Formats: sequence, structure tokens, C-alpha cells
Amino acid sequence: MLQIWEVSKDYQLKGRKVRILDDVSLKVEDGRFLAILGASGCGKTTLLRIVAGLEEANEGKVFFRGEEITKPSAQWGMVFQDHALFPWRNVQENVELGLEIKGLKKTERRELAVKYLTLVGLSDHLTKLPNELSGGMKHRVALARTLASNPSMFLMDEPFAALDTQTKKELQRELLQIWSIEKKMVLFVTHDVEEAAFLADMICVLSSCPGRVKEVVVNHLPRNEDCSRSKGKEFYELKERLLSLIDKGW
Repeated sequence: MLQIWEVSKDYQLKGRKVRILDDVSLKVEDGRFLAILGASGCGKTTLLRIVAGLEEANEGKVFFRGEEITKPSAQWGMVFQDHALFPWRNVQENVELGLEIKGLKKTERRELAVKYLTLVGLSDHLTKLPNELSGGMKHRVALARTLASNPSMFLMDEPFAALDTQTKKELQRELLQIWSIEKKMVLFVTHDVEEAAFLADMICVLSSCPGRVKEVVVNHLPRNEDCSRSKGKEFYELKERLLSLIDKGW
């Protein structure tokens, strides 16, 4: 469904060329939850932005369902670390924004907004403005907005990184439950090894700059009824394996 083929990316930094990504290749099937894991500065977000069509690769190509990605598309939805809500629009209006752009009628927009805000536990907060919400609630609104647009693929750039531990755990479980219902492909960027092991089916570990694929680890740990994973011996063994891959460099 998604093929990243020999992607490399360079930036100009203080008059010299710096390679951020080098010859990255990946294949991800529909319905898979892929975590892109690596140390800060290894090109995780850059790779996600190339997949989203927000940046061009210097070399290589990305294909989704056989079509080359050259620009942003409604086929995928992006959730940033910064929730990017419009402060003058209430919760429901923020979720309806993308649906307005698509030209949906008012009644249909409202139905979809309420449906997905209910799914993320915000049905009692439809008329609140963003400045009346907690950090976790703002992230729920951003997730509902993406869900409402019905993309085929979710691209998530460290969406929970700035949250406190308890809120982060709650949203991780909520995301997994939604993923189990929606059955969509997820690419989830994180530098948190435990988060990657808890959420993902596949974990792509990138080396430090330039980012190269060190290993794609398949997560065979069983899922619980809520799609999460129990943090027993095997979980921590996987976590140590991932930490070892990051610590060894290239």
C-alpha cells in the first residue's frame, strides 16, 4: 500500500550540504501500525513530511496505492505535535473545517463531527474554544478532525510528546482502540522506545544523522482486548532490543 523507495534528503546548513536521510526504503501494508523510531535529529519528521507530500526528496520516490506522492492529498491525514487548532473556532467547528473545504453540507458536517468527537470522548465539549481545553483534550480534537476527513492513512508526528505521563497513556490506549475500529494504516513518529513497543506492529529504527534504516522490527507481542500490550518480561526485552539498536549508532 505504501512504498518508500531509496529516499534521500539534503538540507543547506550554514552554506554546506547536510544529508538528513540516506537511501531509506520501506514497505507498509494497509491496516498496519508502523512506528518510526530514532534519536532526535535522525530525520524521522522529515521522512514523514516527504510521505505527506509536504517536502520533496532529493533522491528516491514514495508511492501510495501505486501512485507517486508529489503533493499533499485528502487520502492521508496528518496529526502534529502541535495540535494546530484555530482559536476562534469552537471544538465542533475545528473538526468540521476539513469537511467544509470538501464541500459537505452543514447537517452532514455536524453528524460527522459529533460522531468522531464522541469517539474521542469529547461529546460534552462541542461548543468550547481551544483555550478552554486541557492539552490532552486539544490533541483529542486534532485526532477527531483527522478521523472525520476519513483518510486512508494516518501520519502522526510525536502527537503525545508534550503531554504528562497519565494523559499520554490515556491517549495511547484511545488511539489503539480507534485504530482497531478504523483499520487504517498509521505511521507514527516517536523517540520514545516504550511508546513504539506499546503501539506498533512494526518498528523502523533509524540511525543517527543521516537517517538510514537500521532494522525493521516486527512486534509479535500479543495485544490485549483494548489492542494495547501488557508490559511483562517480553515487552521489556523488546524495549531493550530497540534501545540497543538506537545506542549502537550505525
